[in-house]
Amino acid sequence: MTLNHRTVIELKNIALRRGQTVILHDLSWRVNAGEHWVVLGLNGSGKTTMLNLVTGYLWPTEGEVWVLGEKYGTVDLREHRKRIGWVSSSFQERVHGQQRGLDLVVSGKFASIGLYEEPSEEDCAYAGLLLERFGCGYLKDRPYALCSQGEKQRLLIARALMARPELLILDEPCNGLDFLARERLLQDLAKLAEDPAAPTMIYVTHHIEEIVPAFTHVLLLRNGTVFRAGPAADMINRETLEPFFGVPLDVVKNEGRAWLRTLA
Repeated sequence: MTLNHRTVIELKNIALRRGQTVILHDLSWRVNAGEHWVVLGLNGSGKTTMLNLVTGYLWPTEGEVWVLGEKYGTVDLREHRKRIGWVSSSFQERVHGQQRGLDLVVSGKFASIGLYEEPSEEDCAYAGLLLERFGCGYLKDRPYALCSQGEKQRLLIARALMARPELLILDEPCNGLDFLARERLLQDLAKLAEDPAAPTMIYVTHHIEEIVPAFTHVLLLRNGTVFRAGPAADMINRETLEPFFGVPLDVVKNEGRAWLRTLA
């Protein structure tokens, strides 16, 4: 049995507990093809835990997880994960510092940390195209350790796209970037979202100003459950965000972006 082919993610009545600690509860969420979502929540809200459920690295105490039409528990997760690209700070720490940029991107096809198989000419050519697409073709021979934080993130996103995934998860990709590097990365992601062949994107953050117009929907996660979810225009306003954050605030919008200003 599979879900409708238009459904990319379906979390049904999820709960996750560790002993007496409730991490997630009463969590249901659906992502459809053609949508690009932002998952917004404060530290400790359960964002990364939820991602680990979507990628099959954690198992819920209760509920069902469906991803790309497959129900977890009935699918080979090792093969299934090849359909999912994931960029996270935890992975960045595992990359060998001397690995050159092109090899790092190519390794995404094999889902390996390091390159242990001989890539084809086609693989190298496609990796080169991805490097150019993210404005980092000049990094193809540069050791990873000598790249800036922004360059590292663009390399890892190119790597995640190497296997042509159907779902791309970006876990706080702007963390640690300066203003210019952040804006450049957001521009690159906006261009990617405009491509009809782009994978469904899930962008995780706790900064509202990172929600560019290319993201169509927003999930507000608080205390391990869904506060609200829906089209971005319905989520990014004072009426929704003030009770979500629990403080008096104003939402300042400019050119499709929003910034928060506390009134307390």
